[in-house]
Amino acid sequence: MRFLVTGGAGFIGSAFVRMLAKSTNAEIVNLDKLTYAGNLENLASLPAHVKHRFVHGDICDAKLVESTIEQLRPDVIVHFAAESHVDRSILSPDAFFETNLRGTLTLLEGARKLKVPRFLHVSTDEVYGSIEPPHEADENYPLRASSPYSASKAGSDLLALSYFVTYKLPVTVTRASNNYGPYQFPEKLIPLMISNAIEDKPLPIYGDGMQIRDWLYVDDHCRAIMAAIEKGGPGEIYNIGGSRALPNVDVVRKILAALDKPESLMQTVKDRPGHDRRYALSSEKLMRETGWRAEMPFEEGLKETIAWYRSNGDWVSRVKSGEYLHYYERNYGGRAV
Repeated sequence: MRFLVTGGAGFIGSAFVRMLAKSTNAEIVNLDKLTYAGNLENLASLPAHVKHRFVHGDICDAKLVESTIEQLRPDVIVHFAAESHVDRSILSPDAFFETNLRGTLTLLEGARKLKVPRFLHVSTDEVYGSIEPPHEADENYPLRASSPYSASKAGSDLLALSYFVTYKLPVTVTRASNNYGPYQFPEKLIPLMISNAIEDKPLPIYGDGMQIRDWLYVDDHCRAIMAAIEKGGPGEIYNIGGSRALPNVDVVRKILAALDKPESLMQTVKDRPGHDRRYALSSEKLMRETGWRAEMPFEEGLKETIAWYRSNGDWVSRVKSGEYLHYYERNYGGRAV
């Protein structure tokens, strides 16, 4: 098969490319803008024989998108490319709407014009907003996005699905819970807390830290995407959850315990605006239709993730410099309580 992967140098996209390289003979074209979160080092382990070609470019560039699709003639487009961090969307929402909406539109138009056989649009559980216990969101749950990031993803989901209804483009949408694992940029909760704890720096905890998230190991997510491509239906939405929901503060305590660091490193900071209290997904549809199951136990996945960050200090140092330091100060400076 021929895959066009957008955002394939990012955290989840690069994990998907590595999985394809390991388990298939696929031809892969990887289109990535290489923003702060895109890193070709994430793909350094690809064997030389793998049919992987990197294209440096923006998914909003219609000419580049169409020429890339026309040259490859992919069997499937797997669309990861997105601005994806809530905190950054609060600070600077414009980029989220440009990439997540206009970029998705550009890809959909290219796929429609050149009759791409499958289009897999990768989304997030955050489009459902905060969910009161004991409820879980299935694929028909109302969309209640509460941040510029989640609103831009909800909009791109609806746009993608409209191309199935209007143009019969065979689009499938997946919505996953919080991912974690190696190579994740250290702005998200788990890699931020691991890297700060290793350096004995304060670990900023929003509010009371009791926001509940469901945790999904990145390789389990990638397997779910393949299951949706191979066995899922066009025009369908599939939730992908890890079935391991925990308060953020409990996750941080597990990280500190694993690193033998004191809980005194935790620092309460003012909560961010519009912070969703609880995410909860039902993955029953995907499991029923494809047979997929999340395989990585959270404690084991966390242990492996911590070990990776401890063994890859140079990678962490390189990505936590320059622009990252400016963002960190903008986001957390002055939030201490």
